[in-house]
Amino acid sequence: MLETKSNAIESPAVDASFEPYGRLLRMLMPSLRGVVVHDGFSNLVWASDELDLADEPEVINAAIANALSDTAEFAGIVRTLDADRAVYSFAIRGEQIELLGVVSLIARLSGSLTEARPLQTVRQLVQPALECLRRELSLRSKLGSRERDLGVRERDLNLMLEISSQQSTSSNDTDEFSLIMKTGLERTGCALAALWVPDKNIALSLTRSGQPMSPESLQRAQQHLMAWMQLQQRTIVINHISKVASDVAAPYKILACPVRHSSERVMGVLAMFNPPSAQDFDLHQTRIAEALAKRATSIIQAQYDASTGLMTRQAFEGQAAALLASTATAGPHIILYLDIDRLHVINETFGMHVGDDVIASVAECMAKALPTGALSARISGDRLAALIPRTSMEAAAAAAEKIRAAAAAIVPRAGQGSFEVSVCLGVAPIGRSDNALAHALATAEIACKAAKDRGRDRVEIFQDSDQSIIRRHTDIMVIGQLRDALANDSFRLDAQPILPLRGNYGRPRFELLIRMLGDRGEIIPPGKFLSAAERYQLMPTIDRWVVHRSCRLLGAHSASVGEDIARFAINLSGQSLQDDTFLPYVIDEIKASNLPPGVLCFELTETATIGNLVKAQNFIRNLQDLGCQFALDDFGTGVSSLAYLKDLSVNYLKIDGSFVRDAIVNARSESMIKAIAQLAKVMCMETIAEYVETDMLRARMADLGVDYGQGFAMGKAQPLEELLQELAIYEATVSAWAGEPKSA
Repeated sequence: MLETKSNAIESPAVDASFEPYGRLLRMLMPSLRGVVVHDGFSNLVWASDELDLADEPEVINAAIANALSDTAEFAGIVRTLDADRAVYSFAIRGEQIELLGVVSLIARLSGSLTEARPLQTVRQLVQPALECLRRELSLRSKLGSRERDLGVRERDLNLMLEISSQQSTSSNDTDEFSLIMKTGLERTGCALAALWVPDKNIALSLTRSGQPMSPESLQRAQQHLMAWMQLQQRTIVINHISKVASDVAAPYKILACPVRHSSERVMGVLAMFNPPSAQDFDLHQTRIAEALAKRATSIIQAQYDASTGLMTRQAFEGQAAALLASTATAGPHIILYLDIDRLHVINETFGMHVGDDVIASVAECMAKALPTGALSARISGDRLAALIPRTSMEAAAAAAEKIRAAAAAIVPRAGQGSFEVSVCLGVAPIGRSDNALAHALATAEIACKAAKDRGRDRVEIFQDSDQSIIRRHTDIMVIGQLRDALANDSFRLDAQPILPLRGNYGRPRFELLIRMLGDRGEIIPPGKFLSAAERYQLMPTIDRWVVHRSCRLLGAHSASVGEDIARFAINLSGQSLQDDTFLPYVIDEIKASNLPPGVLCFELTETATIGNLVKAQNFIRNLQDLGCQFALDDFGTGVSSLAYLKDLSVNYLKIDGSFVRDAIVNARSESMIKAIAQLAKVMCMETIAEYVETDMLRARMADLGVDYGQGFAMGKAQPLEELLQELAIYEATVSAWAGEPKSA
C-alpha cells in the first residue's frame, strides 16, 4: 500500500482525510509513487511521503495556467521529471468552475514503461478518485478551511483598501469605475483597460495616458469578448495570439474577467490589454483583475435595483446630471415616465409577490426596448423612468409604444388565475433650466396621468399647450411585405445560444432564428410574419431559404464550426414535412455545402410531427442516417405526447415555453417539467427549456433536472455572420494557447 505522510499546512487530523484518496489512487494506478495536492494558488496542501514537488514549482504553475484556458473535465498536463519519474497534474474545479486545486500524481518509469503514458489514458484511470477529491476540496472551500497564502491575501487586502479609501472622492459610479480601471492599469502595468456591461449601458475605457479610447475603436473587441465570456463563463487569459486573430483584429494579449449578476450570470467583462511585446499575464495579475471585477460587481449591485435590474433613483439622477452636463449642446434629450395600471388590484387579489413579478417583467420590457445609451431607473414602487439622449420626440414616442406593447403581451399567472398587464407612459422633452431633469420628470408624469385619464394602456406626449397626442402605430400589411421580402431576399439569420444549466460548460449550441428586414432596414421579428406565412402556405418557401442560407454560411466557416466545436438548430414547419420535394432538397443542400452533417440539428414542433407522423419518421430517419440530430419543439402541448414519443427517434426535447414561464408560480407546470426531464433521461434524450427569461427561472429549471436553457437569461441572439466570425477568431486564439483540444 502507498505510505502517506502529511506535509500539509493544516492539523494532522484534518490532513489525514487525504490518505484514503492516496490509497484509492494507488489501486487505480499501480505505478504510482506519490500524490501531491496544491490549492488554486499553488500553495502545498498535502503530500504523500517526501514527494512534495518543492523542487519542481514550474509544474504546478503550468498546471494552473493551463486550467485558465483549458475547459476540459479535469484539465491536465504531463511532465517527465527524470529518467525514472513522470508527473501528471490535474486541475480540480468547483461548481462555478472556480479552481479548487491541483492534484499531481508521480509515477514510476521502469521496465517496459520508459515513457510517460498519454495524459488522457491516465485521466481515465484515475477519474473516479478525482471526482471524490473534487467533493472533498469543494466542501473544504465552502467551509472556509483553506485560506490564501498570507502574502497574496495581504496584497489583495491592500488593493481593496486602496479602492475603498478613494471611493469617497468619487461623485458617482462612473468615477468609481474609472478608478477601478486606473488601479488595474497601475497594478498590472497594462496599456489599456476597458469595462463593458451592455445590460447597464456601461462602456468605458482608459489608457496609460489617462485618456479613453473612442467607443468605435473598441466595438469589435467588446462584441467578441462579451460573446466569448458568456459562452465560457470564466476568466480568460490570452497570451499567445493566433494568426487567425491577428489577421482579423488588433493583436493584443488579453486578460478578461467576468462581471457577474447576483445570480452568477455573466453580465459584463473587465478586460486588460497589452501589446504582443509585453510580458505574459501571470497569476498575480489575474488575481488583481478578478478582485477589481468583483469590486465593479459590488458597485453595480449597490447602484441598481435588485428586483428590476434598473438603476436606483439616486444613481439615475447622478448619471443623468453628468450626461446632461457633458452634452449641453448636443440635445435634444427625452424623458419617459411609466406607471403600471391597477397594480394595487393585482397586489390585493394575488399577493404582493405577484405584483413584484409584474414590476420586474415590465422593467425587463423597458430594458429591451430602449436604444443603446439610454438610462433607465425604478423611481419608486411601480413607477419607472428613462432618459433617451440625443433623440427626437417621434423616436422616443416609438420607443414608448414598443414598451407599452411588450408589457401588454405579458401573460402572468398566479395559481389558477390569470390577469392582464397594461402600462401608461408619458413622454416629455428635457428643456434648459436650472433644474431641467426634475422639470422634465414632472412634465412626463403629467403626460402619464393624462394617459390614465383617457383609458389607460396608452402613450401620451406632453406639449407646452397641454394638449396630448396619442401616438399609436398602425398595423402593416404583413403578407404583402412578406412576399416582397421573399422576392428581394430581405431576410437575416440570427443565432441564439442554448447553454447548459448545471455548470457543464462544453460545446456551444445555437438556434437559428429568421428575421425579416423592413423597407428602412428595420428588423421585423418572426412573431410578426410567420402566422401570415402559415396562413398563405409560404412556410416551405421560407424553410428552403433558411436551409440554403444556413448551409451556405456554415459551410463557408466549416473549419470553425465543426461538429466538435458547435451545433446549430434549424426550425422546420409542418407544411415542409408534407412537401415530398423538401427532404431531397435538404440533403442536396447539406452535401453541396461540404458541411459536416453533425453540425446541424433540426427542430420539429410536436403538433406538426404528430400530425404528419409517417412522413416525420421518414424525414428524421433519412437525415439521422446522414449524421444530423433532431429536437422535438414545444414538447408538452400535444394531447398525445407520450403515446407517440416512443415512435420518434429524436435527440432533444424542447419544453414548451408556456410551462417554463409560470413554473415558479404554477405547481402543475413545475411537475410537468420535472416529469419531462425524468422521462427524457430514461429515453436517453436531453431536455431544453425555452423562454428562460429570468435568473430565477434559470435556477429553477436546473433544479428540476433540465439540461439546457434558452432565453434572455441565457444569452441574446446576434446575427449569424457576426457569431461565425467570433467563433473563428476565438476558437483559434484560445485553442492555440490551451495547447490541447477542448472536450465536447
